[in-house]
Amino acid sequence: MKFLLVFDFDHTIVDENSDTWIVKCAPEKKLPNGLRNSYRPGHWTEYMGRVFVYLGDNGVKEDDMERTMTTIPFTAGMVDLLGFIGENKELFDCIIVSDSNTVFIDWILKAADFHKVFDEVFTNPAAFSNTGYLAVQNFHAHHCPKCPKNLCKRKVLKEFLDKQLERGVSYTRIVYIGDGGNDLCPVTFLKKDDVAMPRQGYTLEKKIAQLAQDLSPVECSVLVWSSATDIMSYLKLLIKE
Repeated sequence: MKFLLVFDFDHTIVDENSDTWIVKCAPEKKLPNGLRNSYRPGHWTEYMGRVFVYLGDNGVKEDDMERTMTTIPFTAGMVDLLGFIGENKELFDCIIVSDSNTVFIDWILKAADFHKVFDEVFTNPAAFSNTGYLAVQNFHAHHCPKCPKNLCKRKVLKEFLDKQLERGVSYTRIVYIGDGGNDLCPVTFLKKDDVAMPRQGYTLEKKIAQLAQDLSPVECSVLVWSSATDIMSYLKLLIKE
């Protein structure tokens, strides 16, 4: 009996958007209007590429970025929740599926000593070039019309589950914890024994509610959380079942 916990990262594990948090490194802690207005829906990764070029051009170094990123606050109760999952790893497999990037997530998890809690992190690959600029690539290519072009979280989840089955691992229940619009696609993939945990007041909760109003509700159970303590209470109940 094993459970799979799937976490989004921004506004779920950390209480901010890591991509906008990095702007604190910029001159005067803000971006020029032209750059800020250059974002096109569905093309966030390319937009962030331009942000990283701007930071590099302004002499922002890897150390500055790391120092800034490791000050990002965790969501209320999240430190306790991740500690609890870490103590019960024989019951939980735990993955992150995020539209952030490998460098940011790695820094944040290592600084807080949480990298051992997660079995895998699926996010946009990033690395510093020889000239010290951070470059981010799209996670994969996909054909899902509902998702941003760099990442379909449903595809990631499905491929992960298929790979686990090949290894002989199947899960009693999947618990999906997220907040954003791009978390809806994987939530619609969940089955009736699974649980979606959208963050209260965020886009995912609103989109799930909208589906129910449109009489095409999601198949899984839905439990809303406002603090990670709510998630921990639910997981403790799961273990007792």
